[in-house]
Amino acid sequence: MRLRNMVCWTALISAYVDNQRPGKALQLFRQMQMDNVEPDKVTLTVTLSACADLGALGMGEWIHAFIRRKQGFSSDLSLNNALINMYAKCGDMKNGRRLFDSIQKKDVTTWTSLIVGHALHGEAKEALELFEEMKAMNTDPREMNSGRSSFSILPNHVTFLGVLMACSHAGIIEEGKHHFISMNKDYGLNPRDSHFGCMVDLFCRAGQLKEAYDFISAMPVQPNAVVWRTLLGACSLQGNIQLGQEVRRKLLELEPNYVGDYVAMSNIFAAKSMWDEKMVAREQIKQRRAPGCSSIEVGSGISEFVASAFDHPLSNNIYEVLRNLTVTMRAHGYSPELSSLKEY
Repeated sequence: MRLRNMVCWTALISAYVDNQRPGKALQLFRQMQMDNVEPDKVTLTVTLSACADLGALGMGEWIHAFIRRKQGFSSDLSLNNALINMYAKCGDMKNGRRLFDSIQKKDVTTWTSLIVGHALHGEAKEALELFEEMKAMNTDPREMNSGRSSFSILPNHVTFLGVLMACSHAGIIEEGKHHFISMNKDYGLNPRDSHFGCMVDLFCRAGQLKEAYDFISAMPVQPNAVVWRTLLGACSLQGNIQLGQEVRRKLLELEPNYVGDYVAMSNIFAAKSMWDEKMVAREQIKQRRAPGCSSIEVGSGISEFVASAFDHPLSNNIYEVLRNLTVTMRAHGYSPELSSLKEY
């Protein structure tokens, strides 16, 4: 296109965000600025979503400063919600809370963004207190259809996802059960896969693997592989071979070729010193995939790494930093768990 207006840029930026390519979305936003096309509220809201996905706090702060300079932008609730979400996802809960407190008329997204942010960063107490504060402002949900209710902000599926994550991180099983029941009983929200997954994670973090298995077995919908895999991971951590094998059989019916399940079983065998079984599991892994690769973006370049590889041009520097880090960690009392790394 020879002439590109703000609508064209926004449509393309939004498409990249929706298709899980936030890095490309930010690159287009910068290019849009270089073409002297000024963003509107929609463009900024979408771009803040990309910042949240990437943890790009610097760009998010720049957009916040831009919003302050533009007349009428600072009072836009959708923009403020996007800013709170960005700060929360990037770990800057202080600025997220400051912005939250400055908003006079909040909606469910405003409350939910901060609740989820606290939950994601392990601040369970803050998340649950905020949820109780939100509920205290509302009319009893049973009166919502009686004609007596005033304006209320009712929690949605995402709100309860944040609440259940907070309970999981804090190991508050009974309160987690209460909220899980309440979302349907008090608010008419049917639990989704993510809510069931949070409950399984709650039981697993508390070491209640049998309860997690019973919960999955009693689910009113077909449990997906992610739910079973959460339990398998907990079995791996606790070396529960009997339950782990049962869960593995369930996963073979759902996703028989998922390599991570072989890794979990390999670790369970190692924890029980079943080295022959571990070796079989490791051989199955090698037959099913090439070594996994990690990547990191630094500046304008992307570097890829495979375990024990030395082909990166800065590998000597990287391994030197790792050695120093290991020495520092051990000096502070860290003792690595090596049972799953036993040589045959």
